[in-house]
Amino acid sequence: MLDTKFIEIIAYPKWVSNPIIIPKLDGRIKICIDFKDVNKACTKDDFPLLNINIVVDNTTGHEMFYLMDGFSGYN
Repeated sequence: MLDTKFIEIIAYPKWVSNPIIIPKLDGRIKICIDFKDVNKACTKDDFPLLNINIVVDNTTGHEMFYLMDGFSGYN
């Protein structure tokens, strides 16, 4: 992979999680990555998502509840 420039060596190993290549029984490969180290290196969000209990409590007494789905791009 290095020869074909598909992957390259980087100088920031604490920011990346090492991929593990697992051969399957049918000859194909499976690549798994553990993102725990990346999560430790990333800064925490100043505006975390609300707890689901708070969201449900805020909807009581209302006829409808609208939710903007920013992840799917429907906004």
